[in-house]
Amino acid sequence: MSSWLITGANRGFGLEIARAALEAGDRVVATARKPESIHAALGRFGNRLAVVPLDVTDNEAISAAVDAALERFGRIDVLVNNAGYGQLGPFELVSPEAIARQFSTNLFGAFALTRAVLPAMRSQRSGHIVNISSISGIKGFDGSSIYCASKFALEGWSESLAGELAPFGIRTTLVEPGRFRTDFLDASSVSHGNFAIDDYADYAARRKAELDAANHRQAGDPVRLGRAIVELTRAAHPPVRFAAGREAYDVLLERAGQLEAQAHAWADLSLSLDIDEPGPLANATRHA
Repeated sequence: MSSWLITGANRGFGLEIARAALEAGDRVVATARKPESIHAALGRFGNRLAVVPLDVTDNEAISAAVDAALERFGRIDVLVNNAGYGQLGPFELVSPEAIARQFSTNLFGAFALTRAVLPAMRSQRSGHIVNISSISGIKGFDGSSIYCASKFALEGWSESLAGELAPFGIRTTLVEPGRFRTDFLDASSVSHGNFAIDDYADYAARRKAELDAANHRQAGDPVRLGRAIVELTRAAHPPVRFAAGREAYDVLLERAGQLEAQAHAWADLSLSLDIDEPGPLANATRHA
């Protein structure tokens, strides 16, 4: 029986991951800034569920949540960094304050919670960090530059972290969903630019209308994603990167192909930039 700590567990991915873990017989500390609805959704699982309020931008709350998880279940086997939201809109329309909030939640919150959990996992010499990213962490999308930046940063950190933690028996997995049928595009989960610049007016309005039209019509099933993440945590050799859904699978392959094609297209110039080191014979002649 594994013990989980999940952020943003009051709805969407977080709720479905918590539900799937509980249905699999595990124990879950489900956290959220507004956790009241978690009891209604998951209360039937009794003492295998603990509900803790948590704002991932609050370091004191993070320490309290980790302490509560360890006191309740004695260990943390899986940390799911899921809490986040989408700061959309063209870069010039997003204020520095809004950018800071985006990174504080999507990136620095994951940093802080992982830092708080790792001492227990290192002591156990086991654990699994699951970071919920996005296809926006693999591929940049216009009109979402700040959100993409936060997810690209999460990806680079997670991939590097995997190598650092492997010697302690701690695994790290990036989950990269495409578009799933959650509340992500609702006003409660997404923000748009907070400046107005005439040059962007038509573009920004068009992009927002496109996103609004797609809300709750996405192809991905969050229930299936929750079950897939439980399966990943039980795998003997889980991936560092997991494409969640057909759209993500296609984006990952497309991105790999683009990178390979670009590398080949500029190969001559790329390979011309190294210093021409003399070979062993030249060195021997020079010092004779």
